[in-house]
Amino acid sequence: MGTYLFLIIPILLISMYVQWKFRSKFSKYTEMRLSSGFSGKEVAEKMLHDSGIYDVRVMSADGQLTDHYNPADKTVNLSTDVYHGRSVAAAAVAAHECGHAVQHATSYHWLQLRTSMVPLVSISSTLLQWVLILGVLLIGFTGNPFVLTIGVLGLALLTIFSIITLPVEVDASKKALVWLRNTHGVMITPEENAQAKDALYWAAMTYLVAALGSLANLIYYASMLFGRNKY
Repeated sequence: MGTYLFLIIPILLISMYVQWKFRSKFSKYTEMRLSSGFSGKEVAEKMLHDSGIYDVRVMSADGQLTDHYNPADKTVNLSTDVYHGRSVAAAAVAAHECGHAVQHATSYHWLQLRTSMVPLVSISSTLLQWVLILGVLLIGFTGNPFVLTIGVLGLALLTIFSIITLPVEVDASKKALVWLRNTHGVMITPEENAQAKDALYWAAMTYLVAALGSLANLIYYASMLFGRNKY
């Protein structure tokens, strides 16, 4: 347990800071109206069309920070505030999600790999907590490692998925920022481009700490499985 706390507490603290920083930046840039007056929906549609993509729909999704690209039905789903918003944050997020659509259209290999893992990861994440609990109990009372082995394999899958997600998200932000910088009329001032870059940087950091947290969990349960930790 001591080793686990040594691993997880710093990551939890960093994660809390990153989440706070991201939400703070998002809130700040949401208040900054885009000089061009484009809405998130308009930014998304323009980036898609500028990229030669006409078979992807831009949709409004309920909730906050629910923005995502769905390769299965080719939709860019923007949260209500981003879809209707005319702020720096709305433009940055909309362009980022369209970055994923560009990845899909150009067969970006990391996105293809991530997408292929989604069904298995969805099943694993639903059952994993109970498998780990049962596995720890069984290895503690009977010494049987079978169930915990399954749990560790599931954690390894989730960790790999989290790591693969990093280049996918970073590349989508890179595509978004290049397009915003080179497309005159969307972000008019250098300050707006700098603010968009700042917002997307902190968004990327949330994926980094998530990957680190997943890796810490994997190390802990793997060490338990192989008898290197006292539980």
